Amino acid sequence: QVQLVESGGGLVQAGGSLRLSCSASGSIRSINSMGWYRQVLGNQRDLIARITTGGRTNYADSVKDRFTISRNSANNTVWLQMNDLKTEDTAVYYCFVDGVRLTSFALLGTSWGQGTQVTVSS
Repeated sequence: QVQLVESGGGLVQAGGSLRLSCSASGSIRSINSMGWYRQVLGNQRDLIARITTGGRTNYADSVKDRFTISRNSANNTVWLQMNDLKTEDTAVYYCFVDGVRLTSFALLGTSWGQGTQVTVSS
């Protein structure tokens, strides 16, 4: 009922920047939270950044002061600006939305994007 399409991953050298984007589509009335997790193969999926409808943000300690999350609630898009990338940022990045209210007024749980690979070389 909600589709998420991500873009912006790729290969970058350490110290470089990338910008991820994620657009949600479907019969959406509103979205409470949008954000990003990342996962290294064999490890759990970890929260990187989250932004609420009111613009409140929270970040993992490992990315504070380097990553910035933003959103456009009018078109249900969220971005993750990643600066000063480090080799340890290499992972698959997953967009998520949470607390989605559909036009039918049904409330959905968490929905996930397909993931985008970010690789940081030394």
